[in-house]
This record gives sequence, C-alpha cells and structure tokens, in this order.
Amino acid sequence: MSARPWWQTGVFYQVYPRSLQDSNGDGVGDLPGITSRLDYLAGLGVETLWLSPIFRSPMADFGYDVSDYEDIDPLFGTLADFDALLAEAHRRGLRVILDFVPNHTSTAHRWFQEARQSRDNPKRDWYIWADPKPDGSPPNNWLSYFGGPAWTFDAATGQFYLNNFDPSQADLNWRNPAVKQAMFDALRFWLRRGVDGFRVDVIAAMLKDPALRDNPLDPNWKPGDNPIWRVRRVYSEQAPGIHELIAEMRAVIDEFPDRMMVGEIPYTTDPALQVSFFGTQDKPEAHQPFNFAFIMLPWTAPVVRDFIARYNAAVPAWGWPTYVLGNHDQDRLVTRIGAEQARVAALFLLTVRGAPYIWQGEELGLPNGEVAPEDFQDPQGINLGISRDLCRTPFHWNGGPNTGFTTGKPWLPIASTYRTLNVEAEDVDPRSSLTLYRRLLALRRAHPALHEGTMTLLETPLPVIAWLREQGDERFLTLLNLSDEAHLVSHSTLGSGEIVLSTALDREGMADLASITLRPNEGVLVKLG
Repeated sequence: MSARPWWQTGVFYQVYPRSLQDSNGDGVGDLPGITSRLDYLAGLGVETLWLSPIFRSPMADFGYDVSDYEDIDPLFGTLADFDALLAEAHRRGLRVILDFVPNHTSTAHRWFQEARQSRDNPKRDWYIWADPKPDGSPPNNWLSYFGGPAWTFDAATGQFYLNNFDPSQADLNWRNPAVKQAMFDALRFWLRRGVDGFRVDVIAAMLKDPALRDNPLDPNWKPGDNPIWRVRRVYSEQAPGIHELIAEMRAVIDEFPDRMMVGEIPYTTDPALQVSFFGTQDKPEAHQPFNFAFIMLPWTAPVVRDFIARYNAAVPAWGWPTYVLGNHDQDRLVTRIGAEQARVAALFLLTVRGAPYIWQGEELGLPNGEVAPEDFQDPQGINLGISRDLCRTPFHWNGGPNTGFTTGKPWLPIASTYRTLNVEAEDVDPRSSLTLYRRLLALRRAHPALHEGTMTLLETPLPVIAWLREQGDERFLTLLNLSDEAHLVSHSTLGSGEIVLSTALDREGMADLASITLRPNEGVLVKLG
C-alpha cells in the first residue's frame, strides 16, 4: 500500500453526465446510465470519477446554474439514483467527487427569488447588487465570460446584479457570513452522504473588489480578438482574502477523513500563481489546484520541458502536481495537437509525476464533434460563436444507431467519427487509443515508481523529452518525441532496458540506451534494470 493519499497516486476521470449514457430514451445521459457503465470505467483502470454538475438546475449552463445544492436534477435522476451510483462505484473500488459551484447560483434559486423581492429583503445581501451609473449604464466595466456586461438590470428594484457568466447565474456575496455558512453546509450534506470530495468551480472568483472598481483595459487586446478579454480581470475576481476563504473551505472538507478538493484556479502558465492555491502547510487550501498549462501552451518540446521544470520546482514538498490535457470547456486534445501526438501526450500524462485527469472520450482518441451553429446549446457558443458543445458530444459506445448512447434523439449530434472511434471497435484493436490507455493505466497502477516515485528530467537534444521515475528498486525511463521526424537518442549511462510500451503499440523488448531511435510521433516507456 502506498503511504501517499489516494488523491495523489490515483487517476481521475471526468464524467460529463449529459453525454455518457442515457438510460430512459430522452436523449440526455443520466445517473442510472453512468451506473450501467461503471464496469467500463473500472476496467479502464482509473480510480476516481469526477461528475460534472448534477444538482437541481434550469440548465441554462448545463448544471453550472444551481437552483438547489442539496438535490439531484430530475433530468439525471433522484437522490436514490445517486446513492445507488455511489454505492456501486465504491463497490468497484472507484471514488466519486462532485462538481461544486460556489461562485453563483441560478436566478431560479429560492435565495435569489427572495433577494430580488425588495432592497431590504433579508436575502438581498446574499448577492452582489449595485446602482446604475447616472446615465443608467452598468456600475462598472466588468465583462461576462459569456459575452456582454457582467451586470443585469433588475427593473423591479432598480439595481443591477452581478453575473460573471450567464444573466441567469447571479454571483453570490461570499463576504456575507450567512452565505458562507449555507454553502459550507451544502458541502457537508454530500460529504455525509459519502462523496469522496469536490471539484470546485472557478474557486478563485468567489471574492470581488468590494469597491467594484473598473478592471483595467488589456493593452494587448485588439479588435477582432475575443471581446471577453478586452479587460484584465483584476478586480472582478481573486480579490484580497480569497486564499483565506479557500482555506476555510478546505477546513470543512477536512472535517471528514480521507476526502479532497481540487480547485479550478485561473487558466495560467505561471507556476507561482498555480501553486499559490496550495496555501501553506499550516493553512492549506486546495489539495490540488488544477494545472491547465498544457491546454494553453504550444505542444512543442522546448515549451513542454521548460514548463515541467519550472512547475516541478514550484510545487511545495508537501504538495502534489496535477496535469490536465482536456475538459468540458476546451477543444479536444486530438483537435489541438493531432491524433499521433495525442498518443504521445497520453504517455506524458500517465508517466509524469502528478495526478492525471482524463477527460471523457480522451481514451478513445476523439476529436471535437461537429455541431452546426444553429444547433448550439452552449450559451457561450450562442453569444460568442465559440461553442463548448464541440467537446461535449455523446460518448461513442459502438457503431450502431446513436452509437449506443440513447434510443431517443441525442441532446447534441453524434460525431461522425463514432463509426470507427468507439469502445466496441477499439476494444478488439490491439493498437487502438483505448488499448494504449488501458495498458498505460495498468502499468501506472502496477508500479509505484510511476504513481508515486521521484521524477528527474534528463538532458536530451530537443525535440525529445526524457525523464526518470524511481521508487525503491524500480526505475522507468520515459522518452517522448514531440516531432514528426525520427530522432536518435543516447543515454549510455543508463545501460540497457526493456521497452514495455511504445505509443504505436508495435514494439517491445530489450533496448541499448546508448543508441535508441524514436520514430516520428513516438514515445516509449523503458523499464531499467
């Protein structure tokens, strides 16, 4: 047994409930559907399932607009369905973490419905309200992530309320102790029910500048760029006090043994900012702050190697790195870097030191789906033309009707790649992406050097990146060729070793590390003697 906690040694898999499996023919995935697919997920070799939001919601932003934090939305099932899923997951050795959305509620939430009744309503101060400017315009220049001002006018009370996302998502006032208490109690509700932790949405945005000062204009923004980045979000999030607030949330999680939270911190390539959300050893914050660097950075050897070195140096000794290559908000990995390098990236993700996060369908090598603008469901896509629907299309189970996802009309179109990129076809293909992930996950789980060992970056001529993982008597060498040309690599001091996996899944056996050739777009994992 590892001395490290489960959330450091295990692999996380993000489930998008709407798109995994529909059990009742309404075209939307649900909790019984997820339960019916637990054997697949356990067989894949992951340890923890992160479920995107399943709380009661009008679904304006697909569950990120919560109207009741202590209930399941009927679209997904019931509390009994959730309890059954949790029990079945635990029976298979899988842990489950939920997606908690603390920054805002739906305007359909009873708290907001009370708050908007009058300016002196007891719930008024649970949200952030402000008077219009003299000309009737919004209180400041803050912008919504979904386009337009981050303020919506409430005619009945003559004030604007803050919405950093959709107008149906009103930002909570976390400076109000009653809000803090209510939200912490919601966390306890699910922890008592047995969940293993939470992914916390936009965790750094919970506190805003109390003076509501204008955000500064971004000097690098130019006409034609995404309008949401016209200002730098200096005052609309990450206000002073945010680290103390996250530490308070962490203390709630720590009331329950063996639980964890991972925080969706700002998308950044600055390791110092990333690791600041670990807090301190005396006042810890997130068990894991998400590391989104490789969603943002170019997938080139110099950039990748440089970031790994800086990030590893920045993570505190009592912390643990995380790595993410895709999620429900971003273009899929294959679309960004190509199918061949996506296989190299899989070897990267599952042998680098840290906790890996796999986005649903990544293991099948899925690119973005195809969704016409007139079929967009995502409010960001409808408002800005940049739709997250493309990475959220239904999972591919087989090559049959609706790929086995539903007997009804799917909520998003099935991607055309379902005919070849599906579980049934890839299951019997010894060189498929699914086979690669299964083998990598099995190796990672079987060898402590790969899931908890030390990591040493080696000097290697670019575009090859190499590192050692070591634990006790075990030593593994990862070699990644991030180019479409062959490269000869020499590590004569390492002697010889056994290639236990190539990303092409077509070679194994002993190799002399004084002279080993990596083919174009190939990575290899070598077990050293």
